[in-house]
Amino acid sequence: MGQQLGVSSDEVIQRIERLKAKGVIRLIGPVFSPGRIGYQTSLVAMKVAADKLDEAAEIINAHPGVSHCYERDHDFNFWFTLAIPVATDIETESRELGSRVRAEATLNLPAVRIFKIGAFFNVGGDRSPVPNASVDYTGLLSTDIDLSSTDRALVKELQQDIPLTARPFDFMSTRLSIDVDDFLNHCQALLQRGVMRRFSASISHQSLGFVANAMACWSVPPEMVETSGRKVAAFQEVSHCYERKTNPFWPYNLYAMMHATTKEACEAIARRASSETGLDENGAVLLFSTKEVKKTRMRYTV
Repeated sequence: MGQQLGVSSDEVIQRIERLKAKGVIRLIGPVFSPGRIGYQTSLVAMKVAADKLDEAAEIINAHPGVSHCYERDHDFNFWFTLAIPVATDIETESRELGSRVRAEATLNLPAVRIFKIGAFFNVGGDRSPVPNASVDYTGLLSTDIDLSSTDRALVKELQQDIPLTARPFDFMSTRLSIDVDDFLNHCQALLQRGVMRRFSASISHQSLGFVANAMACWSVPPEMVETSGRKVAAFQEVSHCYERKTNPFWPYNLYAMMHATTKEACEAIARRASSETGLDENGAVLLFSTKEVKKTRMRYTV
């Protein structure tokens, strides 16, 4: 990074430390593909009475499989991601959690297809190309598990906030009694095999001024999902775009998370997405996050 920016490594570390102190950078570490390490994931929505939201947050925050949780401005007002081992029934798990928080209704909405995962916060405000805009996410839902004992050791070791030193991987490789070059080569192999999706900073978008974020949900005819999903995913302001299973109480199958500086800007993005894809703007719902209950990176047991 220092070479790319034309500054010393010490300067890079100092700047990261300042960004962490300001809350802009939450942590720096790996993002793994859950299916490749024995996990399944889903998006869970609940309808929770207002006077029970604090209790629900306490229960859900304590669950080791929940990494993201938000309150949203809808009858289904409590949303979170759930990751659990593939041997566990995720429908049963979500229902049991709904019972524990005394939810009036619970929806289990697993992904069918991924069109985009990757936040890009355009701090400069220009229309520069989005990094990794053409990534192929086809294999991310795969549950093809082929982990050696060394793979598992590295996955366990890497799941931490990287030490802010000039050679942070020296400490990790030493703890595993592996030569640092072999350690880094093995990390690259995890990336190439899709076990590790990326190694990156987790950013607090609110600290950058992107204080409005919303999840747009459309009910899309099956023959339009592929084309519509790819068009919506191409929007710079969209960080996540999925096709998800529907539910008798929730007919929406195309989802997009969008971030902007104002609520009105999010609404404009959703209108533009509907217009450019030919989707029914009036048939969509736009759920704004009203409270960030939990946001961290998942720590997997392998």
